[in-house]
Amino acid sequence: MVSRWDCQCLTTTEFRIGGSVPVQQCKYPAPMGRTIRLYLVDGSATGLLTAEIINWTGKILVGPRSRLADLGKRDESRRTGVYFLIGPDPEAPGRECVYIGEGDRVMTRLVDHDRKECKDFWTHTIVVVSKDENLTKSHGRYLESRLIELAKQSGRAGVVNSNAPPPPPRPEPDAADMESFLDHIRLVLPAIGHSFLQPKPDTTRPSGRTTESPLFVINKVGARAEAKEIDGEFVVLKGSTARREGVESWTSYRSQRDQLVHEGKLVPHPTNTDLYQFAESVAFASPSAASSVIIARNTNGRIEWRSEATGHNYHEWQEAQLRGAGVDTSGSDAD
Repeated sequence: MVSRWDCQCLTTTEFRIGGSVPVQQCKYPAPMGRTIRLYLVDGSATGLLTAEIINWTGKILVGPRSRLADLGKRDESRRTGVYFLIGPDPEAPGRECVYIGEGDRVMTRLVDHDRKECKDFWTHTIVVVSKDENLTKSHGRYLESRLIELAKQSGRAGVVNSNAPPPPPRPEPDAADMESFLDHIRLVLPAIGHSFLQPKPDTTRPSGRTTESPLFVINKVGARAEAKEIDGEFVVLKGSTARREGVESWTSYRSQRDQLVHEGKLVPHPTNTDLYQFAESVAFASPSAASSVIIARNTNGRIEWRSEATGHNYHEWQEAQLRGAGVDTSGSDAD
């Protein structure tokens, strides 16, 4: 089923023989469903897997570093392509660290990296090649450059590449083809658990949900914050404030708050020394993660966040969504 939202439409004029006709175009068209085919090569969820999309010429291989030899047995690993070396960021618990590269024979590059101690963060490998073997060295360099750029712009992972070479000049049709290839990579990676290429949340456009998220607010301990749910993430909006000093018993999401300060996303308030201010909109995994960072203590965000329009808390709003979908929320026989 195609999901829809109340799109913002623009009226334009289409000129035809015999007169002009007003045409309505959607600024934010309704997103279409897509199918990603995942194949567990050895039948194990922790082993090698491949990912493909119908009518896409690319193919993605994923596996743990410990299975590098098994990856090397596959023909795809000896093709031209790009790759990602992924692991936990040693400087930011809970965040990924990624190295992005390209090679004429991807496996040769992976073996080189495996010998180097500087890649000790690396625990998982992703390889992207073309099924029709039409990717060239120049294509690979273009993809590598753009992927490094996108990963740094996203700010969702530590990018360990020491330099980011500019994309090599490409004929306009080739560049367009590579941008389309990139779009497919960005579509698949979050589906297999890696979000480091996802763009920062766009707070100016509809979220893609059937029912648009209201503006949620918190007004407590001198702080005021605003947030919206966008594409499955709870996004605290730029300019929101957070209490600077937390209570002694605060444990939940404290390290995440410290990381936001370290990254410059949460900065001292320009006029109030008791507060931090969000320098940009920040996506959280849950309402509770966001409210705990803002109030600087352990909190239940499903209760703390309230709709600015109705006063209902997040939990009440979500239950209303369920009832609107025909789900009985009056109780359950589950223990």
